[in-house]
Amino acid sequence: MNTASAPYPIGTSGVPWGDVERAEWLSRQNRQRSYESEVLSAIERLRSRFDLEEYGCLDYGPDYYPLMAIRSRDWNDDLPVVLVTGGVHGYETSGVHGALQFVDQHAADYAGRVNLLVAPCVSPWAYERIHRWNPNAIDPNRSFHEGSPAEESAALMRLVAPVRDRALIHVDLHETTDTDETDFRPALAARDGKPFEPAGIPDGFYVVDDSENPQPDFQQALIKAVEQVTHIAPADDSGEIFGSPVVAQGVIEYPLTQWGLCAGITRAPYRTTTEVYPDSSRVTPEQCNAAQAAAVCAAIDYALAHQ
Repeated sequence: MNTASAPYPIGTSGVPWGDVERAEWLSRQNRQRSYESEVLSAIERLRSRFDLEEYGCLDYGPDYYPLMAIRSRDWNDDLPVVLVTGGVHGYETSGVHGALQFVDQHAADYAGRVNLLVAPCVSPWAYERIHRWNPNAIDPNRSFHEGSPAEESAALMRLVAPVRDRALIHVDLHETTDTDETDFRPALAARDGKPFEPAGIPDGFYVVDDSENPQPDFQQALIKAVEQVTHIAPADDSGEIFGSPVVAQGVIEYPLTQWGLCAGITRAPYRTTTEVYPDSSRVTPEQCNAAQAAAVCAAIDYALAHQ
């Protein structure tokens, strides 16, 4: 376990990584699960009900990953567009499988009311290695901007470009895990040559609103739906989650577009990042997936009622 008193095993403290350190980090990453058998097979089973689209591919030789999106079969340009993304951080399992569960179990409820565009696993290389970054040690969820260095992010932006200005909703499905504190945040600090500052992990579900266009009632609709499935994260002793003030139960705010976050890639008036907490003893993987699906349903229900 990496802690503030145990330096990260790659690199020199206080010195940003170069090519040698990135190569050493990459050499330590091992495939732990299969994108093909766990994700692509699940997407393929939806083919009889939805249109499937390969919107790009990742060539991380010798590994090759088709990037797949799911669309409403009867796409109608007169209907509002709902974008759902998962697996931007590949290790965040319920983001991927929650998106797939929403499509499989709930999408039919919205047929003829919205156009659905779902990219369930934006970062398949990281999905297989249960990691936050791509093989170049780049975080795709800080890379949604022009000239993106992350092909995962660039490919998704190309997919979304035709609906960017007319999307009604974007729900980006994530998790906050204990390994954020024990592995991924220490790795980030080491990569950037900065000290690791422990922050603690919020115990429960929360959402991230857009500080540049907050929609508090919309976010609360998601919280109310999800608290029927899993518990909501409380604020810490400082009234914060990860250093951001809790503005309402289970809600914090980030400048989504400014920070290059996935939830900021459209001009949708209703945007959110969900954060499930899968490491709690109070939840199961099934509950985590159900919480993500419930959040998407609540988002659509709210937006359609308030157009």
